[in-house]
Amino acid sequence: MDRFRMIFQYFQSNSESVMNGICGLLALASVKMYTCFDFSCPCLPRYNIAYGLGIMFVPPVALFLCGLILNRQSLVMLEEWRRPQGRRKKDLAVIRYMCSSIMQRAMVAPVVWIIVTLLDGKCLICAFSSSVDPEKFVGFANASPMQVQQLLAKVPCKDDELMRNNTSRKAVSRYLRCWSQALGWSILLILIIAAFLARWLRPCFNQATLLQARHWSNYIDIEQKIFEETCCEHSRLFAHKCILHFFESMRQEIKLHSFGLPREGEGAEGEEDLLRGITDQDQVNKLLKMWYYEKPPLDVNQVTQR
Repeated sequence: MDRFRMIFQYFQSNSESVMNGICGLLALASVKMYTCFDFSCPCLPRYNIAYGLGIMFVPPVALFLCGLILNRQSLVMLEEWRRPQGRRKKDLAVIRYMCSSIMQRAMVAPVVWIIVTLLDGKCLICAFSSSVDPEKFVGFANASPMQVQQLLAKVPCKDDELMRNNTSRKAVSRYLRCWSQALGWSILLILIIAAFLARWLRPCFNQATLLQARHWSNYIDIEQKIFEETCCEHSRLFAHKCILHFFESMRQEIKLHSFGLPREGEGAEGEEDLLRGITDQDQVNKLLKMWYYEKPPLDVNQVTQR
């Protein structure tokens, strides 16, 4: 269990290479999920559009939420945005940088899913087969409006008895698939052009501001992790001291059973130094409250002067 916890904490780190790897894995997982998915259009006029658009947009929402969950910075950003002002000012530029970085990484897998579905064309054919103008296809000329709607809704179901001998089914499918693939390639081209412009126009803006936002974004994440590690270490020492005091009255019995408790005063001086004089629950609660409401300013000189 500890091994899995260590692996999970490693993948939750703020390393950009790890986060980019996670985004790539989510993108590959989205493609694999779509290829393994058994697409079965209901072929009913009222349900086709709900099913087709649901398959196109519901999984991307789930993948987007997974991207937010796996990104440690999402929680750090929310904590930084919601925390009280205290003695440390909040930099909105840093929060905007963190939000932009989180959204960009979380959107990779959903965009890949949508593009793959559009290039495949099944979702669009299922969703909009009933919306096609029947006058463009000769196979629906002699049918009543009700029959036309039923026939169009059954276009995605090539094994249906009504569409098995209909010559216009393939024409409608090709027509919708062409629109779907054109839309998919257009979105992909727009994203590539946007990424190209963002990459090459970035040096035209103020690089100092970007470096500052990136630096303090990393600092906030590292500070949070170091604070949690320090709290864990202090909690371990505090619990150790409490347990020793609890079993103090049973020292003789413990010695008889060779439990090997340290002698009185042995290692106590070192633990007291690590405890920093914080020896009761009220002090711990007060310090945690002060950390949340009055975070110290980012000035190391103040600590040196003290």
